[in-house]
Amino acid sequence: MASSLISSSHHIDFDSVFGIDDAGLVQMFESLIATGLKNFLGFPEVFYEAALIEFFENSSVRDGMYVSTIKGKAVEISEEVFSATFELPTEGLTDFSEVPKDLVFDARSLFSISKEQVSISCLKKEMKIEYHLLRDILAKTIYVKAGSFDAVTCERFMLMTAINFDVKVNWSRLLFDVLKEMVIPGSRHAKGYAIHICVLLKNIPGLELGESRAFPLPRVLNEKTVHRYVTINEKVGAEEVTYAPQVKKTPAKKAVSQKRPAVDVVVAPVVKKKRTTKGKPFAMETVAVAQEAVPLQIF
Repeated sequence: MASSLISSSHHIDFDSVFGIDDAGLVQMFESLIATGLKNFLGFPEVFYEAALIEFFENSSVRDGMYVSTIKGKAVEISEEVFSATFELPTEGLTDFSEVPKDLVFDARSLFSISKEQVSISCLKKEMKIEYHLLRDILAKTIYVKAGSFDAVTCERFMLMTAINFDVKVNWSRLLFDVLKEMVIPGSRHAKGYAIHICVLLKNIPGLELGESRAFPLPRVLNEKTVHRYVTINEKVGAEEVTYAPQVKKTPAKKAVSQKRPAVDVVVAPVVKKKRTTKGKPFAMETVAVAQEAVPLQIF
């Protein structure tokens, strides 16, 4: 179960990613810091497997608070504690339909990998690689939606616009609501925030969390893993472009149409020979046999 609790999480090593030789990617990570997410996305990559499993097994939402028990000890997490721990902004947008329309218009051109504007509901492969990665960070680390999707939703596009243009976002409310939805029946959110929950649990006096584990290196975004991400996604995009026109080449119908006139040409002279051989039934039988054999040789 522990693997499923960290499968949607990514830790960002901000010291490392700023060494990437790509101005667009560096600017994207700088935007995440400017919007107030550095401490949430860049906390030390350590988690406590046993405590984390027990925390989710016993968790629920009560009076707006996240509650659980670990080794019989009650655990309560309020939005205020959550916000203070990760130094999250408490003021700003919570409804992303309020993102200024002129910024959305600019983002449609800025995010696009082509000269055409992208739709606010598009596929991530239609965007430049830095926004491709930003979309994945939001989907897997912020929203923790169950499953894997290539689509960029309208809400996600608006949030990406707000991050890029430094529009204030109430991250405290947004992230705490996601945390609560992880245990609400019928929610599409997977269980995540492994590192963040463990940071909160470590601050509870007298709570023993047991043995710690290092966060898997492939899930740490640093200079090396981001470079690998870019290489893989750019290669996939190139293969899709080169493969597309090959699907359209289907000349099967032309091949069939060429064979039919050839049969008619061969049959015509055979019929004429049959009419000129009168009084020779044996020869007629021989010609008839040859006539039947001609189409078989063609096909």
